[in-house]
Amino acid sequence: MSELVNASPLGKVSEYQTHYNPELLFPIPRKEKQKELGLDPEDLPFVGSDVWFAYELSWLNSKGKPLAMVGRFELPCNSPSLIESKSFKLYLNSFNQSAFDSVEAVQNLMVKDLSAAAGATVGVKLMTIAEMESFGFHHAEGVEVDQLDISIDCYDYSPDLLQRAEGQKEEVLVSHLLKSNCPVTGQPDWGTVVVEYKGQAIDHESFLRFICSFRGHQEFHEQCVERVFTEIRSRFEMEELTVYARYVRRGGLDINPWRSTHQAEQKDVRLIRQ
Repeated sequence: MSELVNASPLGKVSEYQTHYNPELLFPIPRKEKQKELGLDPEDLPFVGSDVWFAYELSWLNSKGKPLAMVGRFELPCNSPSLIESKSFKLYLNSFNQSAFDSVEAVQNLMVKDLSAAAGATVGVKLMTIAEMESFGFHHAEGVEVDQLDISIDCYDYSPDLLQRAEGQKEEVLVSHLLKSNCPVTGQPDWGTVVVEYKGQAIDHESFLRFICSFRGHQEFHEQCVERVFTEIRSRFEMEELTVYARYVRRGGLDINPWRSTHQAEQKDVRLIRQ
């Protein structure tokens, strides 16, 4: 565990500030984990982003009336830093008793603060409750491997579980059994992982065993998705590969990283556990 991660607000008693304070944001450089995966931070083999939805978002208008909204935040995967989730929550909560003249003013302020923390431009979209309701829930399209009737006995990260199947395929694999753990607190992170690929076929049973091996693994959401992408890319001959995960909300935030060999359409869907 890096000293920087240990210095984050995770796992510590925090005083919740209710007046705007951008200094609460805690960036964590991506390069350490990227180098661990054999990636060159200056020449990443993928494009993508980390999409966050914030459901506990409120501030006061110029008349002192509270507003309740939902925020969508998109951090590019090539930003020098990701933003630690608890610090993100503390930052958003610091708006609670602060007054602003307009939604646009808040949005512009968030773009400025989050971009400074991440080291790259962060997209921010603030939505009313009605707008978020109209977004609705979606279904993860693809071959769901969770129904395979197989024995599993490995819950420690084991990429060697991945095996090839015969021939070439173009398919989408889905599992709702992704579970990893916070590297500081050990709290579980639950999610759905989707792998879209065109190339050497992936054996479905081995893919499910591989995903279940994350059950005891400790790593941030973004790093888990990059790990899945990197292992599949290194072990299979792929023409195209996209990996994304939709994590279950914790502390009013859900995190949804995606990585792709090509500029794939972002799957901005909201699953039932979100």
